[in-house]
Amino acid sequence: MNIIEKSDEEIVALAAPLWRDLVRHSNEGQYGEFVKNFSSSFALAMNQIEVGHQFANSELARNLSEDVDHLGVIRRGEHVTVLYRQRSTIREGEWLGRLVLGYEDEEVRIFGATIF
Repeated sequence: MNIIEKSDEEIVALAAPLWRDLVRHSNEGQYGEFVKNFSSSFALAMNQIEVGHQFANSELARNLSEDVDHLGVIRRGEHVTVLYRQRSTIREGEWLGRLVLGYEDEEVRIFGATIF
């Protein structure tokens, strides 16, 4: 199955709980829970030391607001990118959240996640 064949509504419905979990686990600094829905290749790239450093040193990564807005879906190859307007609980302004989804072993997995 190719995720790009799903409608925007279906993709957003799949992405929303994954993004919500990433925000919650980032705020709590829970590395194991943060990476649990990552694809195997993305999990290898996001090693525990690097992510732990981000949790410890990034004010933004530990203070993400649950107040997010879905901005759109981009399809490319076998992946979709879901874009979010992300806010912080302690810093003014808005950030762009990016969640890349696809299938691995017939399950939707996270192939990329960033906040700019």
